[in-house]
Amino acid sequence: MTATKYLLVLLAMLTTIMAQKELMVNITILHSATAEGAVCLDGSPPAYHLDRGYGTGLRSWIITIDGGGWCSSISDCHNRSNSVLGSSTKMLPPQVRFSGILHNDLRINPDFYNWNRVRVRYCDGSSFTGDVDDVDPDTKLYYRGARIFRAIMNDLSRKGMQTAENAILSGTSAGGLATILNCDKFKSLLPDDARVKCVADAGFFINAKTISGTSDIQDEYKRVVTLHGSAKNLPPSCTSIMEPSLCFFPRNVVPYVQTLLFIINSQYDLWQVSNILVPEYLDPQRVWKNCKVHISNCTLSQRIIIQDFGVEFLKAFLGLTPSFTRGYFITSCYSHGQIQSARYWFSANSPRLLNKTIAEAVADWYFDRAEFHQYIDPYPCGRDCWSTS
Repeated sequence: MTATKYLLVLLAMLTTIMAQKELMVNITILHSATAEGAVCLDGSPPAYHLDRGYGTGLRSWIITIDGGGWCSSISDCHNRSNSVLGSSTKMLPPQVRFSGILHNDLRINPDFYNWNRVRVRYCDGSSFTGDVDDVDPDTKLYYRGARIFRAIMNDLSRKGMQTAENAILSGTSAGGLATILNCDKFKSLLPDDARVKCVADAGFFINAKTISGTSDIQDEYKRVVTLHGSAKNLPPSCTSIMEPSLCFFPRNVVPYVQTLLFIINSQYDLWQVSNILVPEYLDPQRVWKNCKVHISNCTLSQRIIIQDFGVEFLKAFLGLTPSFTRGYFITSCYSHGQIQSARYWFSANSPRLLNKTIAEAVADWYFDRAEFHQYIDPYPCGRDCWSTS
């Protein structure tokens, strides 16, 4: 091997190692938030992780919200309060990994690597919409998600976000839904001349029936909204014309979101197939267990059911009011989000539309370099898909 070839190989190896290097970021416990009642389910203060921007990114901010489902009953929320999804005292170790859209390496995150990057921990169970004054006397539970969102955003503003020139609110799963529901509130906290947009990943949950024909997800959302007192924190333009819990469905609320929004989702979203279409209680013989792990394990009849779900997803999605300002990246991957994963966000194996990765599509849309209103063919698992299960 010549010296030149050796150096090229060494450089490639070093690039790979650096690209895979983990960025670990310390936790910030927002103790001051307790004074305004902005607390997790168990009454502990909320938390987030911040990695400061530098250079040209000093006045640019990207906020991501963790996912983790919802709690819709007192017992469910009580169980949740004893976990990382309901208490900052359980958020151990105190460091988390930043990757994908949060990484500080331009080879992984080429357009946002030097921004101020924040990961908001999810500890309320209502996609940051709840606000109940009274504390449950028996369980000592607090339903204060909306207050948590406000307190964290105000703290970040004090740390420099109030002078932001660029800002993105994003999140995955329940955090993706939180992004949609809080998008306009986020914009209202930023300077009028700032470029503010929202990116919702795997948060486009549809009001689909289960394989037995029941409306479980609609009933779930109704219980969440009632328990957490969410109605007053949902867009009034939506709640004024329909039952508040229906405004938890992006299909119904997105038309009323005024801030520019980019939606990333799979029409065969793995979480929705596993929980909305085929919840565990409807599969007592576990005939769907292996199918839920990977599409290749599904029988022909299961694939047909999943494909029908994809058709229903597209029907809901394409039913949105037309907009030239929204961006869409709708895949046929049998997966559930993960923009915080380098492999999903920007890598040689990332899902692609029009030969663009999600990172490239989002950046082109955010910086007005190109419109992106594309989705790929309606059959599960294209060649560049991979499972996030």
